Amino acid sequence: MSVIQFVDALLADSEHDERAGQRGVDAEALDAYSAVVTSVAERLLGQVASLRVSRRMPGGYQAQGAGSAVALTPDGFLITSAHVVEGARRGRASLADGRELRFEIVGRDPLSDLAVNRASEADLEPVSLGNADRLRVGQLVVAVGNPMGLAGSVTAGVVSALGRSFPTRDGSASRIVENVIQTDAALNPGNSGGALVDGQGRLVGVNTAVAGVGLGLAVPINQTTRKIVAALMRDGRFRRAYIGIAGGRRPLPPRVAQVLDRKGAVEVVEVAEASPAARAGLRREDLIIDVGGSPVVDAGDLQRLMVTEAIGRPLTVRAFRGGELLELTVVPEELQG
Repeated sequence: MSVIQFVDALLADSEHDERAGQRGVDAEALDAYSAVVTSVAERLLGQVASLRVSRRMPGGYQAQGAGSAVALTPDGFLITSAHVVEGARRGRASLADGRELRFEIVGRDPLSDLAVNRASEADLEPVSLGNADRLRVGQLVVAVGNPMGLAGSVTAGVVSALGRSFPTRDGSASRIVENVIQTDAALNPGNSGGALVDGQGRLVGVNTAVAGVGLGLAVPINQTTRKIVAALMRDGRFRRAYIGIAGGRRPLPPRVAQVLDRKGAVEVVEVAEASPAARAGLRREDLIIDVGGSPVVDAGDLQRLMVTEAIGRPLTVRAFRGGELLELTVVPEELQG
């Protein structure tokens, strides 16, 4: 005798099988995600230290500060955020294995919000360095810190935006930190200076600030910041060139844009008195086209050219003024805080 099955029953069985299959796929995906995060956490927790510092404040009293740092070398170099160790010369670093080490601040660069410390009698497990320039929006990242020495803190999320920026200041000098990483991996109190790593545990950023509810910012580890860190380890400071202008992006007049085959330039808004730019003859409302043969269309382009190697080296500046294209020579000086 044949068995009759209604179409509705067949469809219900099919939907049940699909839901069961989807739950299995979701479970596998969750297991894979968890495996990556736990693997990274197990490796990184031993490479991230908790920092405690004391600062002498106006009035003579001592203020306590705390943050995280990441081991760079086996012999004691650690990277952290400059604001974590601001105003301090030394401190203590607590490691996940229970050790507590004294450290001294080797160098700070407030304009990149990076600092390097060196712990005494250290035998550290260094982190592997990655390249933040290869990150993609949506990529898995893990934030690892060691707030208050509480055996480590781990949060996971994705790169939610790239190319962010934030301003920094050191005395009278100011700078925009570029290509900052934005992530939804939550940053807990005391996580500043901790590690932001990719799915393979490679350091791609140094956690620096909370950008809003559920959003954190990290200074990228790339070719530019590696140079800064190397200089801090070697010399205790990072030297930058300075020409002495404030400016911003401005569209070029259509005729000039067509001739030069570019759309924008840097308009000089202010020229500092007795600065290299003033001596070179740059004026307010000049439109800077290129510097040393490199096109500039915004302040970030100009900032990227103010590297250590430019200090004391004559650079040709092409600028548009009153319908005329000028060539001026500027000799950058070292930026002083």
